[in-house]
Amino acid sequence: MAVPTGLDPAGLYVELSYVDGARERRRRPLLDCVTTRFEDVAPVRPFRWSRGDRHFAGWYWSVTTGQHVGFESWLERDRLLLMDFDPAVVGIASQPFWLHWHDGERERRHAPDYFVRRADGSAVVVDVRADDRIGPKDTESFDVTRLACAQAGWDFERVGVPEAVLLANVRWLSRYRHRRCLHEMSADRLRQVFTAPGPLVAGADAAGDRLATLPVLFHLLWFQELTAEGMAAELLGPRTRVRLAERSGP
Repeated sequence: MAVPTGLDPAGLYVELSYVDGARERRRRPLLDCVTTRFEDVAPVRPFRWSRGDRHFAGWYWSVTTGQHVGFESWLERDRLLLMDFDPAVVGIASQPFWLHWHDGERERRHAPDYFVRRADGSAVVVDVRADDRIGPKDTESFDVTRLACAQAGWDFERVGVPEAVLLANVRWLSRYRHRRCLHEMSADRLRQVFTAPGPLVAGADAAGDRLATLPVLFHLLWFQELTAEGMAAELLGPRTRVRLAERSGP
C-alpha cells in the first residue's frame, strides 16, 4: 500500500469531525471516537445538484435505516442499494465524518462515502469510486482512510462499479421493498409453495392470483425470506427457480 510522503503508518494521527445527535459539530482524535454510533449521525456536508454537474446527488429511502440516506452520484446510489439489500447490514450513514491528517506539508481531509454497521456489531467504512476514476490524490486519501480504520478496528472497502446483472435484479426487487407490498395471507401461501424449489411465475400462480402474489413474492425476495437462484448470473424471469430461504439458529 502506498503511504503518503512523510507519513509514518504506525504513528499516523487522525482526527474526526462529525455532527453529533444534538446537531453540534465536533472534532476529536480518532481513537476517542471508536465507540461512536456513526451509523446514526447526520452527513457532514449537504447533497446538492445543479445543472451541468457531472454527478447527480439525491436521497434514497432505506429499508435498513427506515429513513433517507444521501448519495452524491448514481454509482453511490447503486452501492447504497446493494448495502440496503444485504441482510448483514443493520445501519448505514452517508458522509459520516471528515478525516483530518497532515501529509507532511499541510493538513488534508477526506469524507468517506458511507459508514456501515453490521449485524455482528462490526463496522466498515466505504468509499465508492470507479477504478478508472482514481487519481493520485484519491489513492492517498483511500490509503490514509484504510490506515485510520485499522487503528479504529473498523474495516475499509473501496468499491467500484457493481456487477451489472446482480444490480439489475436488486434494482427490480427494490421497487417492492416497502411494507405496503406485503400481504400476510399471500406471503404465507408463497412460503408454503416454495418450500419445494420451483419456477417463479408458476409458484406465484400456485399461491393465488398472479397480479396479487407477484408483488408479495418480490417483497419476500428483497427481504430474502425467499431465495432466487443465479441472481448474479441471469435476470429474474418466469423460469427463475425460487425456494424458501434457509434460516440459521433456533
